[in-house]
Amino acid sequence: MSTRIPRLVIAAPASGSGKTTVATGLMRAFADAGLAVSPHKVGPDYIDPGYHSLATGRPGRNLDSFLCGPERIAPLFLHGAAGCDLAVVEGVMGLYDGAAGQGELASTAHVAKLLRAPVVLVVDASSQSRSVAALVHGFASWDPEVRVAGVILNKVGSDRHEALLREALDESGVEVLGAVRRAAPVHTPSRHLGLVPVAERRAEAVDAVAEFAARVREGCDLERLLALAHSAPPLEAEPWEPGSWAGVPQGGTGGHEATTGAHPNGAPVIAVAGGAAFTFSYAEHTELLRAAGAEVVTFDPLRDEALPERTAALVIGGGFPEMYAPELSANEPLREAVAALAAGGAPIAAECAGLLYLSRTLDGKPMCGVLPADARMSERLTLGYREAVAIADNPLAAAGTRVRGHEFHRTVTDPAAGAAPAWGITHPARRVEGFAQGGVHASYLHVHWAGAPGTAARFVAAAAGAR
Repeated sequence: MSTRIPRLVIAAPASGSGKTTVATGLMRAFADAGLAVSPHKVGPDYIDPGYHSLATGRPGRNLDSFLCGPERIAPLFLHGAAGCDLAVVEGVMGLYDGAAGQGELASTAHVAKLLRAPVVLVVDASSQSRSVAALVHGFASWDPEVRVAGVILNKVGSDRHEALLREALDESGVEVLGAVRRAAPVHTPSRHLGLVPVAERRAEAVDAVAEFAARVREGCDLERLLALAHSAPPLEAEPWEPGSWAGVPQGGTGGHEATTGAHPNGAPVIAVAGGAAFTFSYAEHTELLRAAGAEVVTFDPLRDEALPERTAALVIGGGFPEMYAPELSANEPLREAVAALAAGGAPIAAECAGLLYLSRTLDGKPMCGVLPADARMSERLTLGYREAVAIADNPLAAAGTRVRGHEFHRTVTDPAAGAAPAWGITHPARRVEGFAQGGVHASYLHVHWAGAPGTAARFVAAAAGAR
């Protein structure tokens, strides 16, 4: 299938160059001009897509070739961008930085090649003039398959500074598509895992995104950028479909029938944690659960004192529960409801923040008490891609199932002796991780279900059976 979607990849020589500001500003500027803009983010990050969604009014979607496989990048892109006038893809780290020790895999350059998309390089020009040409030339010529088609100069100090930069880049052969002036930083607060998520500061985030767009409109040639996006060739791929993907068996069912569609007793209700404390999720997970026959209902552990009616299973994803430990602890009725559901054998999938919420305590505050562990903040950031294998049958995976995931946390858990782990990490270092007991599967490992065939169907079937 041949599909033409105008698209741009916004990259940078290194983190901190301003690509999130420029990419989000472009998304909003084009959306304000009346275009339907599809937002995407290279890599596993959950936070930037929240700002992208705010800018465009559409779900922010990740394109991670380590988690989902290179062969699924174009299909996932086409799924997310269906019906849109333009797609803007924000890169990760520096243009050529990817999974450690695995070459170009999961880099912005890798995804740009898989999408056959032109790359616009955002360069922090605050401390250079003519040297910018050497920098841009190096990035543009490093890999001939990566089409670095233009540059946006960021943090430009003055008209004279801009003139020097443009003069230097005339010799590089890479077109200057914009020059964004140095200005007072927009209020986008960060904490230990990056920007503060949109859900925690929506009003301020709306203002920040509007400011990003204003700076981009003032400094960038939107007409030329749109023309560049239209120069991308058609993609020869079939769009990813959650309905067909949800029902592929995942290494055997281990007692849970992996089927899609209607269940004999109606759609099982799967409650998905949301709100300010649980903001990390991939849009495809909900789509997969629904395609597998579930009714998905969101609840907020900070506000709701009961689980949704007829809840048969829980999905508690990532986020910042450590910032809300007192409030989560104070919601005793919901903690008791979660503990009772787990005691009854219902399937519960908990990732990172979900693991902390299910623990006995978090920084000394009582949590749900489902897991034999206590959690606390740490000085050490744990970050990176992982390869893992399921140790025993559970609602997400059969024993022996291999997955790829990532860890991203600054907390640790102290498990009780004899606790059954969920995963055996096989790379980069061998160890066991997480908890698996009864219907509960809790772990620090984030897995993108679009890269793990049958996960959603297995979980929905377990929910239907438990109910």
